[in-house]
This record gives sequence, structure tokens and C-alpha cells, in this order.
Amino acid sequence: MLNTPTRVLLVEDDNRIAGPLTEGLGRYGFAVERVGTGAGALAAAPADLVLLDLGLPDMDGIDVCRELRGAGPVPVIMLTARAGESDRVVGLELGADDYLAKPFSLRELVARIRAVLRRAYAEPVQATAPVTGAVQQLGALTVDRRTRQVRLHGRAVSLSPKEFDLLALLAEDPGAVYSRQQILDQVWEPHYFGPTKTLDVHVAAVRRKLGDPAVIETIRRVGFRLMYGSPGAEV
Repeated sequence: MLNTPTRVLLVEDDNRIAGPLTEGLGRYGFAVERVGTGAGALAAAPADLVLLDLGLPDMDGIDVCRELRGAGPVPVIMLTARAGESDRVVGLELGADDYLAKPFSLRELVARIRAVLRRAYAEPVQATAPVTGAVQQLGALTVDRRTRQVRLHGRAVSLSPKEFDLLALLAEDPGAVYSRQQILDQVWEPHYFGPTKTLDVHVAAVRRKLGDPAVIETIRRVGFRLMYGSPGAEV
């Protein structure tokens, strides 16, 4: 886990919100740097976690999230007054780790921060049945757990940390069905505290990046299974 104090970048242009948040998070032991624009967020020193407001004066927070996720694996929690499901889905698809709608309590935010930090900086998901070797070849798909890289037909596939963990878990036993709760418990954390929609968003993102929706099959009311490398699979 991270050494204390945890460095939090707060991207919020409203002083009425940013001031109390900075003070409150400081009481919980977080070292907060606050910026008020998207440009400021992209120019800021590296942080352990980013709290990102979507309603910024110079650019949309969705675009800021996209840039942050392209630069590295820093965890991002979106803070926004936007209540629409489409905004949540877009944010999660871009790699945000959680989404908190305003107004929210400081205690809820701290709980979300701690949960995201545990997930982001925990050891990589371990196989319930050991996979032989760090590199796993499943047909055209290569999963390298040591370097956390994925290749398809020899081409590198860029996955977010959580997308990789999801794919690596399903690849432990290709063709086996993993329940939604199993996935949430192992890829996120036991008794996951957050939007369950995030699992569907991450599955959709992996399918899209692998270029075939059939690569991960949905088992209705149960969960998902990976079709690469499964008996009889042609992918």
C-alpha cells in the first residue's frame, strides 16, 4: 500500500467546494494539491489519486480524464453534478475508477478514495489455479502477467490496469464462467463498494479493444467467460 501521506490532486474550480474538501481531506491524512482548470490538472505533478470535477471552465472533465489515462495509470474518481447515466458510462469507459455525484458527504468520499487506492495499489490478481509461466498464449491472444501486457495477433493492446486484471482473471480458466460477484471480489475487492455498472463498462471496453464482442461471452444472470483458448473456440 502507499506510504502516507497519500498525494491527492483535486481538480475543482469552485472555491466553495474545493476549500472545505481540501481541509477535510487533510484531516484524514491526505496531502491535497488543488487546481482549478483542466490545463492545471494536466500540468500538475504526479499524484497518487485524482479527484476530477467534470464541469471545468477551460475544458470538459471527460477530456481531462482521457488525457490523464493516456499518460499513466493514476486512479481517477470523477466528482460531478451531472446525474445522467451516459456521463457515468463514458467516464468509466475512459478509465475512471469511480464516480461520485454531488452533493456527497466527506465520509463517503474518503471511503471511495480508500477503496480505489486499495484496488489500484494492491498486488495483481493471483490465479486461483496457478497458470504455468508468466506468459499465457490463448490462440492469437497473449497475456503476459509479469509485464502486464496483452498482444493480439502480435499487436499490443492497450488496457487500463483494471481492464488487464479483468482479462487476466478470465484467462485463468478459459471457457469457465466467472460470476459477477467472483469478478467484483477478485478484480475489485471483497464487498466492493461502488457502482456495479462499472463491471459491464470494463467488459465492454475489453471487448472493444480486442476487436470482437464475442471474445467475452455474457452468461445471462450469472456472469462472463473468456472464449479465447476455450475448448472449441475459434477466436
